[in-house]
Amino acid sequence: MDYFPVFVKLKDQECLVVGAGEIAARKIELLARANANITVLAEQFSPQVKSLQSSCQLTFIQKRFAVSDIANYRLVVSATNHKETNILVANAAEEQNILVNVVDDPELCSFIFPAIVDRSPIIAAVSSGGAAPVLARLLRAKIETIIPPAYGHLAFLAEKFRAEVKAHIKLPAQRRIFWERVFQGPIAELVFAGNEVAAKEQLQQSLLKQKDTIIPGEVYLVGAGPGAPDLLTFRALRLMQQADVIVYDHLVSPEIIDLARRDSEKIYVGKERQQHTLAQDSINRLLADLALAGKRVVRLKGGDPFIFGRGGEEIETLVELGINFQVVPGITAASGCATYAGIPLTHRDHAQSCTFVTGHLKDNTINLNWTQLAIPNQTIVIYMGLLGLEKICQSLMAHGSPSDLPIALIQQGTTRRQRVITGTLSTMPAIISSMTIKPPTLIIIGTVVSLHDKLSWYQTQYVDKDDLSI
Repeated sequence: MDYFPVFVKLKDQECLVVGAGEIAARKIELLARANANITVLAEQFSPQVKSLQSSCQLTFIQKRFAVSDIANYRLVVSATNHKETNILVANAAEEQNILVNVVDDPELCSFIFPAIVDRSPIIAAVSSGGAAPVLARLLRAKIETIIPPAYGHLAFLAEKFRAEVKAHIKLPAQRRIFWERVFQGPIAELVFAGNEVAAKEQLQQSLLKQKDTIIPGEVYLVGAGPGAPDLLTFRALRLMQQADVIVYDHLVSPEIIDLARRDSEKIYVGKERQQHTLAQDSINRLLADLALAGKRVVRLKGGDPFIFGRGGEEIETLVELGINFQVVPGITAASGCATYAGIPLTHRDHAQSCTFVTGHLKDNTINLNWTQLAIPNQTIVIYMGLLGLEKICQSLMAHGSPSDLPIALIQQGTTRRQRVITGTLSTMPAIISSMTIKPPTLIIIGTVVSLHDKLSWYQTQYVDKDDLSI
């Protein structure tokens, strides 16, 4: 993050704009909306800027800029067409620790103007750090469509009741839940419909009914999907953004964790092969204890929680203790990774069934029904099979599978780092022996794998932004 986003209070603060052309006029209008006291310094003033003098209460200084002109300002904008002047303004502001923006020259800026969505007192700002201002404006336009102006009225209503709610509901966690219900329920809909009087009455009634006691917590067992953040379900995202605690394991990507509520507590419970931060029984108890303390807990699992995710074990504990819970399915790794690799799990000419198994090694062996798995015309999907891949291939061939049966290893499927390695039962162990494979991985076995070259549609090659060259 090259720029830290902050909102600066400029009401009645002295601000200087150097330059008086069309671009300067746009910056003046923005500063005026923040109720700043604006001085414009320039040798000539354009008609656009002159037209703003009365409405924005501008002070004009007609002269060439000098270093001494910059003293005692809170913020400075340089919007001239003269590179030398812009550099002089920037250097003078930096020497006096004054925030400065030089239009269209990020290298000279200590702050930049974002693309703004104004629903005062709700303000949303989008910035590309000066890299792509047009893209930032396009994103702002998208945000404009999903934040109607009535959100500002809703915020003003909340402001009127804020002190009263704080006095009536002493527990911060319960206040948060109260406001979430206000902002996402019938009261908000009344505001959006323009009936603010009824909204105010309902909010008052709701507050009077509210008891300042701990509300029982809840656990949300959420499937995080195979890796790509945009494959989360709407419900998963909503619950993540209202949860007080996020309990997650190593299969959940940092990009997905970043979508959770910013101030939520994040608890990592590991679950890597042979490196469990917490045993499963301890995780079960942790979820229960957090809920009993009144927390809303998201247990975030890679893929789907009911497919090799041990979700059933976790909710058994919750049922025994009478704790409320929800289960939110996720796209399981088998479906997501196969789809992004262009490998259909079923196909009329190749496979009439699909079997999911775990290839987890125990005592250096894999206890599976090899006879059943070696039957032709099916697809086998193996979770957690990387370490035992050689034993898997040997066992299938020993039970009748042809040595040239296609197999695919999918690394970090559905993400920008996806990698698909194909071979056969006899060749795959040697193919990957010299490779560095990064988990999570998924193994698909069957003649459907032969369709990968023809149907592969998701082409990606991850390149770090610092490696890009033009």
